[in-house]
Amino acid sequence: MDEISQLLRMARLEATLDTRCLLGGSTSLEPLSRALREIPFHVLLEGECVLEVGGSRYPMTAGDVVIITTGAPHRILTAGVGPIRSTIKRHGNTFSVTTSDDDSEPVIDLFCGHYTIGAGAGAILFGSLPAPTHVSLFGSAGGHATLTRLSELLRSEAELDGAGTAAIMSALCTVLIALVLRTSGTSGAHSRLWTAVSDPRLSRIIQEILARPGDRWSIEPLSADVAMSRATFIRRFQAATGLTFGQFLTRSRLMAAADLLTNSDQNIAAIAAQIGYKSESAFTRAFRAATGEPPSRFRKTQQDGVSTATDPTTAEELL
Repeated sequence: MDEISQLLRMARLEATLDTRCLLGGSTSLEPLSRALREIPFHVLLEGECVLEVGGSRYPMTAGDVVIITTGAPHRILTAGVGPIRSTIKRHGNTFSVTTSDDDSEPVIDLFCGHYTIGAGAGAILFGSLPAPTHVSLFGSAGGHATLTRLSELLRSEAELDGAGTAAIMSALCTVLIALVLRTSGTSGAHSRLWTAVSDPRLSRIIQEILARPGDRWSIEPLSADVAMSRATFIRRFQAATGLTFGQFLTRSRLMAAADLLTNSDQNIAAIAAQIGYKSESAFTRAFRAATGEPPSRFRKTQQDGVSTATDPTTAEELL
């Protein structure tokens, strides 16, 4: 299994389409806030708009996808003259359609939904992505044709909104996150996606670590393997992924641990050793910092189907 498919399997991700936004000009929309581990996403199929998150503005054009990895409050603005218009939501069978309150001609076609993720690997994976994650699928190799086909399916199923639509939309939105994870982010040091590293040497190392996170990985032999000095390897790895090597290794190990805790009956000490921790106590501290729960409680809540975990720490605090 390739690394992106493996990551999405471990994340225990469920995709839901919430609303299709056909907004006219000069309209402001504030999507509803989401619950813990519900990650909003927006995919713009036609037109242009601006997404505001935490005081920052992100211009979006057709083919852009933005994932609000922190679940932060945000709003969508369309350009136009006159006073800012509010919106009207019309509920359908499986999702709603949101329009400007004056039913003006739409200038954007925006699909909005959310990903529900697991408390372990899912929270760690999305916590390792830029906040927000903003990619242009039209700018990726083959992305224009792929998104065009996906857009046609989304639109045709949205028009139908009948039996099976919820399941079909969920599957299509899962396709969307897979496309995002293999696409380079927008320019800037804080928008790199470690799942889409373009340097084949670094990409190979990432795949090997994800496949065998418990190995004794260290920078010196890896840098020699790719014919780089230690300093060059450190610099290029962080520039390409947005993560230090230590952050990436820790997260890879903890995602694997969450998967083992959920899908195996190995004891905690055995899992800690398998993913590269020298002691059960060190593993427990790291896992609690990443997920908000010690491994034993995490396993129990996964078995019970209910999680009491709090928000995980930030990436910097995790190490």
